[in-house]
Amino acid sequence: MTQPVIFNESLIRRYDQTGPRYTSYPTAAQFHANISEDDYRRWAKHSNEDPIPRALSLYFHIPFCDTVCFYCACTKVVTKDHGRAARYIEYLGKELELQATLFDRDRQVEQLHWGGGTPTFLDKDEIRRLMDMTRQHFSLLSDDSGEYSIEIDPRSVDDLKLKVLREVGFNRISLGVQDFNPDIQKAVNRIQDLTTTLGVLNSARALGYKSINMDLIYGLPLQTTKTFSDTLRSTIDMGPDRIAVYNYAHLPQRFKPQRRINEADLPSPQTRLDILQKTIQLLTDAGYVYIGMDHFARPDDELAIAQENGTLHRNFQGYSTHADCDLIAIGMSSIGHVCDNYNQNVRDLDQYYALLDEGKLPLDRGIELEPDDLLRREIITLLICHFKLDITELENRWHFSFIQRFEKELEELKKMQDDGLLRLEEDMIHVQPAGRLLVRNICMVFDRYLKHKGSSHTF
Repeated sequence: MTQPVIFNESLIRRYDQTGPRYTSYPTAAQFHANISEDDYRRWAKHSNEDPIPRALSLYFHIPFCDTVCFYCACTKVVTKDHGRAARYIEYLGKELELQATLFDRDRQVEQLHWGGGTPTFLDKDEIRRLMDMTRQHFSLLSDDSGEYSIEIDPRSVDDLKLKVLREVGFNRISLGVQDFNPDIQKAVNRIQDLTTTLGVLNSARALGYKSINMDLIYGLPLQTTKTFSDTLRSTIDMGPDRIAVYNYAHLPQRFKPQRRINEADLPSPQTRLDILQKTIQLLTDAGYVYIGMDHFARPDDELAIAQENGTLHRNFQGYSTHADCDLIAIGMSSIGHVCDNYNQNVRDLDQYYALLDEGKLPLDRGIELEPDDLLRREIITLLICHFKLDITELENRWHFSFIQRFEKELEELKKMQDDGLLRLEEDMIHVQPAGRLLVRNICMVFDRYLKHKGSSHTF
């Protein structure tokens, strides 16, 4: 049975420190430039040679946006010139062709995702063209059983575009909302009325999309507990299958658009905590299950079911029901995961074009994992997805002694047990309800790359 989540302000304050979101381990901070195309080709070859090769997952990064949202930390190209998309799609085709030569054609694509930027920057014909090219080079599922999703800016679609997206194979959508309050929207340069979002959601339902997610952000300028509660109530009334509530990280020194945000308008740490507490209350009262790491889902949603039966997975797109896929990265800045290793494409558009013109994969950096990385990644994934770790099962699979290998980590976990975050047993680690909001802190114990844990406001 799904375990409740408990908001404990004193514990949250005690463990208030920055930490990875663990969409990968090691995280992208450990990627380096000493990964070559030969390395990647070797990974793909080994992957094909597995007795039962993994299914495939494709991620396409569509970087274009009409306007810039001031909070954004994504790799993007802000332009009003929609003609730029045609050239980009041409080069996505070149990359698809190069990648397709590395993977056996009988490996089916169980998961596909378009992220951005704004994927719906593409017009209807461009959407069809890109999916046609994808089918030309890879084996997409034809029975609608895959997890084929796209991030949608509700301001950039109409019923016809939604229909085309459904026709070409997408069955899940994620609607960017962030906040419905007009003053807050103005402060972050994202004007999007509630009626537009509701219209897209209702159209998607009528077209038979399997799952609809809505993204919200708390910690934005001018937000209060009341204003965000109003946004949450409006969201709940729309009844999406999933709701992601992200914490805004204000890093203007790294992300130029954030410099346009007036720091004096940002909510205080206490207000952020109050918003978080109210968010958990409203969503759980409305029947949503806390999946973890900012994600909530209805009890009958695939994510909640996968968490209940132990098949939930986590990757660069967040939580997923499709585990153990090789993730092929397509497009500038995309991150892939092939044969237990990670790679990322170049983050400059001109460089992306230039490398493909030379017939090269547009690789920038990555990391080849060691056995220790793989073990720690499995531990972190199990904890962050299922809030428990079966030590005996892990020992049997990896042929080692947990208590000997992780003696120092267990000392840290005992302190967390004293604080009520988890319960240690001889053969199990159970994350307690009060520790579910702090599961990344528990995972950080097993992260050997974290040597200096700086402190800042996480919630």
